[in-house]
Amino acid sequence: MRETARSRSGNDHLTAAIESMQRAWPTPDGTRCISRIGVVGAGTMGRGIATAGLLGGFEVVLVDVEADALARARTDIGRLISRAVDKGQLNAAKAEQANRRLVTADKLDALADAEIVIEAIIENIAAKQKLFSILDELTPADTLLATNTSTLDVQAIASATRRPGRVVGMHFFSPAHVMKLVEIVRTDEVSAESLGEACETARRMDKLPVIVGNAFGFVGNRMLYGYGRENQLLLLEGASPEAIDAALTSFGMAMGPNAVGDLTGLDIGYAVRRGWGERPDDPRYYRVADMLVERGRLGQKSGAGMFRYENGSREPQPDPEVAAMIAAEAGRLGIRQRSIGDDEIISRCITALVVEGCRLLERRIARCPADIDVIWTYGYGFPRQLGGPMHWADNKGLDVILARADEYAARVGEAYWSAPALLRRLATDGLALRSLDSEALA
Repeated sequence: MRETARSRSGNDHLTAAIESMQRAWPTPDGTRCISRIGVVGAGTMGRGIATAGLLGGFEVVLVDVEADALARARTDIGRLISRAVDKGQLNAAKAEQANRRLVTADKLDALADAEIVIEAIIENIAAKQKLFSILDELTPADTLLATNTSTLDVQAIASATRRPGRVVGMHFFSPAHVMKLVEIVRTDEVSAESLGEACETARRMDKLPVIVGNAFGFVGNRMLYGYGRENQLLLLEGASPEAIDAALTSFGMAMGPNAVGDLTGLDIGYAVRRGWGERPDDPRYYRVADMLVERGRLGQKSGAGMFRYENGSREPQPDPEVAAMIAAEAGRLGIRQRSIGDDEIISRCITALVVEGCRLLERRIARCPADIDVIWTYGYGFPRQLGGPMHWADNKGLDVILARADEYAARVGEAYWSAPALLRRLATDGLALRSLDSEALA
């Protein structure tokens, strides 16, 4: 089986994976054709979702309580549509039509006629539940309610309504008008019709919907925490932020994890981790990122994060202050720093993705390894020529991956590296993860 996996290139594997998903999750017969979308929240994500909706031919009602935010959003959306014209993605007449299809409002009442409402407000469970309770009262019973949460419990959000079967997660990736991936999060109560409408809406936005289960971080972000955890531990053990980023970009990642954190804002992850009930009880866990936020270093938006940014530049510069801070904290925690090579950096970060992916497969949060590969190549910058982390693992050999996990368990800690039973079984039987793709398709 391993040789079969190796014989297929990464790009060919992804093409087959996408075809498999579309066969596994077809749009149900009778799925209604949605024409009017509501978006709540005119921040960066809300503007991106609204733009994607307009470019997909939908009427879009964008709601925010702040008039200034709406004015900025209308200007920004117009600019994004103009940029699409400049790139040849649509002509001037269609751009004008798209702009005319946008309605902005500062009251949720404007959503009364929306066939689907996509929430894009702050990542706070209480705020989202309150909003969904209001939307449940305002909108018709058949309006599909979708949350753009990136980590939170969609079932808990749905519980604030009387229509849990009509509540779904639609996790867009930033910038939402550009990124192809949308994780469609299914709960225990969501209907097939609701999933079908969410997928069809995403496809009309020229997105790639992947249905995933409801767990903290779903598939992509749950795996990201394993990848980021190893980055953070390696920092304490002696690898510099720039060395880690250089190693992983040489592997093929679109950006290094430390540059990505600065770009998205370190405070976002900081807030999410504090709301995570299963957060590991480990003083090393994301300690470097936490210290940076607590010192006001939030990333590019504050001019300093893991790196420093001079005179408004987006070019990351190594910062001796960060190196000194990390060294001091390593000493406080009793961690002896050492020289760490590129091979170990790549191995620990990428193998962590595979191990966490296997855990998600065991829990059926991910349907099959190919779905994980699509998520990580289209949403997180994993090199497509390698086909995704699970395809990469097959090509390495699961016996090699298992040996690495066992080695790291002994050296770094069982809590993070205890090999999932699925990985151990497949490796012992000489099988590849790809065998699970065939089972899922059958």
